Amino acid sequence: MISVRKASERGLTKLDWLNSRHSFSFGEYFDPKENGFSVLRVLNDDHVAPGKGFGTHPHRDMEIVTYVLEGAVEHRDSLGTSTVIPAGDLQRMTAGTGIQHSEFNRTQSPLHFLQIWILPEGPGLKPGYEQKTLGDRTKGRLTLVASHEGGDGALKIHQDASLYIGALAKGQAVEKEIAASRKAYVHVARGKVSLNGTALGEGDGAKIANESRLKFSSIEDGEVLLFDLP
Repeated sequence: MISVRKASERGLTKLDWLNSRHSFSFGEYFDPKENGFSVLRVLNDDHVAPGKGFGTHPHRDMEIVTYVLEGAVEHRDSLGTSTVIPAGDLQRMTAGTGIQHSEFNRTQSPLHFLQIWILPEGPGLKPGYEQKTLGDRTKGRLTLVASHEGGDGALKIHQDASLYIGALAKGQAVEKEIAASRKAYVHVARGKVSLNGTALGEGDGAKIANESRLKFSSIEDGEVLLFDLP
């Protein structure tokens, strides 16, 4: 079963410096039917104006993955981390027992990034940070970029979940098997793709259960995120 949610149906936070679409309930946006999927709790699609950003704020007991699509995020946190996350990089922050951080667009260019929250395997984890560069690894294939085991270019997340990213040129196709006991979630970051014959455009999402194989065909140049979930 594939349940599609169109980009225009997502929640919206719109400020003078922020345009944020929410795939699941977040902040002042609440939809009782959209409170996450499996251990995937938040998927925000954020556009931040030049020179603006999120001031220092706290998190705890959450695995937070940031994927920058355009521009660069300046990240600072209470662990002493101070870094820039450019387009094409992924960051994992384990909030655990508590962490404070800020995210800013210090440039004069647009910033577009996805922020993903995944429930951890347990409370009270030690806070931590990790950053990876994708480079060309996702071109033409679904590449593992985050998993419970981590390593080999993938972020380590403290949950039995995996994230794959695929950047597909028009006409390319890839397939992925899903175990019978697992669920999956798909988010289209860019372009337009077909998922098992269903067309999905930029910002569209799909909850997936009881599907043994997923086939992605790119209708136009596109990029997809695939979450393999318990």
